[in-house]
Amino acid sequence: MQKKSVPEWISVGVLSERTGVSVSALHFYERKGLIKSQRNKSNHRQYPKHVIRVVSLIQVAQRTGFSLEDILFELEGLSNRTRVTLEDWEQLGSRWQSELDRKITQLTELRDMMTDCIGCGCLSLERCRLLNPYDELGKKGAGPQLMTE
Repeated sequence: MQKKSVPEWISVGVLSERTGVSVSALHFYERKGLIKSQRNKSNHRQYPKHVIRVVSLIQVAQRTGFSLEDILFELEGLSNRTRVTLEDWEQLGSRWQSELDRKITQLTELRDMMTDCIGCGCLSLERCRLLNPYDELGKKGAGPQLMTE
């Protein structure tokens, strides 16, 4: 008879040490539903050891510009929400590749547009491609309208 796999439990301090994520950030992730803990007899949080991989995935995704909402959506789509496998990483990578390509293109365009006025800082020159002359895009609302398209 095969034993049922029981997760090894670790404290929030150990999880923080192993992932490099602060305890307060781990608590925040938990409030957002990204990770889950349970309480031990002393009422301290404890996490299954495999949450280390989930936190690692969160870190990688955040560093590449994904929001916590995007990450939660992807985590909820995993076949086994509690364990991140190599197959999960590969699926996430292919789903995120087009979004990452879009962000790279957008940042490259921004970099190229900024070379004309980066020394000035006023962003008011009519020749500046970052702004629109006569504030025509102001009718669409506040913020960088050219960058949100």
